[in-house]
Amino acid sequence: MPVIPIEVADDPRLSDYRGLTDVALRRSLEAERGLYMAEGAKVIARAVRAGHSPRSLLMTPKWVDGIVEALGAAATDVTLYVAPDDVLEEVTGYQVHRGALAAMHRPVLPSVANLVRDARRVVVLEGIVDHTNVGAIFRSVAGIGADAVIVSPTCADPLYRRSVKVSMGTVFQVPWTRAESWPGVLDELREAGFVVAGMALEEGAVALDEFAARADERVALVMGTEGDGMTRAALAHVDVPVVIPMAGGVDSLNVAAASAVALWELRVR
Repeated sequence: MPVIPIEVADDPRLSDYRGLTDVALRRSLEAERGLYMAEGAKVIARAVRAGHSPRSLLMTPKWVDGIVEALGAAATDVTLYVAPDDVLEEVTGYQVHRGALAAMHRPVLPSVANLVRDARRVVVLEGIVDHTNVGAIFRSVAGIGADAVIVSPTCADPLYRRSVKVSMGTVFQVPWTRAESWPGVLDELREAGFVVAGMALEEGAVALDEFAARADERVALVMGTEGDGMTRAALAHVDVPVVIPMAGGVDSLNVAAASAVALWELRVR
């Protein structure tokens, strides 16, 4: 592994890592270069185990040995940039507590048909804009046991640094793709044999436990954006609206918390 010391923040070789806190900049930059950021030795190692390839790494000196060990054979063809803490902070825009960053090549996403071919539980995210919520939902999917995630064209990027971090790297183990047709993908799921359930505060919505008692073989669970929830257009394409019964005058849960409750109730037994 080539190890290259970096002494100044404006070194052009660090352009992949510049401005990590600027969401708009990263959205355009990462799309243009076909990359995403992974942060921390555990997350980077999970990405590599999932078959993702790093194009370079940036870290402080104390993390070098641990990262090389975590990467194993994958480390041989990767350039490793080493810089002091203050240089990393100036480049990235924040203090890199986990000490190591990797610019990873983005994987090719599967088609919806291939993604759901053998799935029984699929989570569909419509327009969720908070990367923390996206990461938390992926963690629930991985931990509770759904099979795949589909994100709408307007949904935040599951491979954005914050999403990856909050998910604890589970975005690498959960099969997912981005829908090209919205809300047409919901019809595609129905044609594939899924009951499409939308989590929504709708009149006549079925209580989650009652819906779970139906024990449908294949369920696609749609979660709407923060605040407004599912759009009317998407609701017109679901088979049944579902609601989590609440108490104490509270009308609903945060979307990430709601996903965990719903996935637990709908888990395959």
